[in-house]
Amino acid sequence: MKRNIFILISLVITTISAQTRKYSNEFLNIGVDAGALGMANAVVATSGDVNSGYWNPAGLTNLKDNQVSFMHAAYFANIANYDYLAFAMPLDEKSAIAVSLIRFGVDDILDTTSLVDADGNIDYTRINLFSAADYAFTLSYSRKLPIEGLSYGANAKVVRRIIGDFASSWGFGFDAALQYKKNKWQFGLMVRDITTTFNAWSIEEFAIGDLNGDGIPDEDQIPQLRDQELPETTEITLPKVQLGAARNFDLGKKFELQTALDMNVRFAETNDIISSSTVSITPAFGFQLDYSKIVYLRGGVGNFQNIQQFDGSDELGFQPNFGVGFQYKGIQVDYALTDIGDQSAAIYSNVFSIKVDWSIFR
Repeated sequence: MKRNIFILISLVITTISAQTRKYSNEFLNIGVDAGALGMANAVVATSGDVNSGYWNPAGLTNLKDNQVSFMHAAYFANIANYDYLAFAMPLDEKSAIAVSLIRFGVDDILDTTSLVDADGNIDYTRINLFSAADYAFTLSYSRKLPIEGLSYGANAKVVRRIIGDFASSWGFGFDAALQYKKNKWQFGLMVRDITTTFNAWSIEEFAIGDLNGDGIPDEDQIPQLRDQELPETTEITLPKVQLGAARNFDLGKKFELQTALDMNVRFAETNDIISSSTVSITPAFGFQLDYSKIVYLRGGVGNFQNIQQFDGSDELGFQPNFGVGFQYKGIQVDYALTDIGDQSAAIYSNVFSIKVDWSIFR
């Protein structure tokens, strides 16, 4: 019986993979909160504040009061801006909710599709600016289960993606999560896009052939456009799984060390350090050292990838991160420097975030 179930699951995953794109809505996989990024995102087992709506909604049950969080980061030499805002509140002693908004966008892009007028003259006044931006709105809920230390959570999310006036899409999906605490051990499970996330695109026809900006594709001017077809208008995002384990260590009266290991699983073949035709896995390691819950020092390494070189060989790439934080009377400020020393294909970034607990107003 177990063997038949395994075969059925494998066939379903293989069938879905053949009908979906390997990478979709990737801006939702970057991560939020400088504290978590400083630990290389190895926080699925330990997240227990307003940012749990992203990392593991089951962790929202650890909230003692309302919290709000904001993060800003710039990527690709300040070309792209990444912003995050979230609010969370406990409903009672056993449940909590949160809402969050993510925006990843490139602004002030030059639109030169109408640069040449109907007479073939170049007119720079016809250049316009547009933005390519991705948005995600998430509603999170969590509740403690009768088993001590065990809680569950779920996300409902709406994804909006806009590329100027050329194309736009709406997407919908769900996440599910568990978190368990036992003494100094913590465990977490986060399944993103558990039902898959569906994006439906609306693509304007002039985006592929209207040089004059009059809404009519100019196929007679460029023969190559005659055989050009509109891109696919649907995307399906496959589920992704994050498994995490962490342990706390007391180092004297005022110091505490937290170590964490996450395993990030995709049901597709990628360049991850562990990869097959149906599943790919990459680990992430992180630590956090705090002094009296006031000053924090963080570090981590993750995103282990086999990066192909120009000579065709593969080299192991990884992303080391570093972070610091300061907390005082309900206000916490965190900073993270990602990709120290340019060890991976990514470009290093400086990330700042702030978290405010309502207790500061009481």
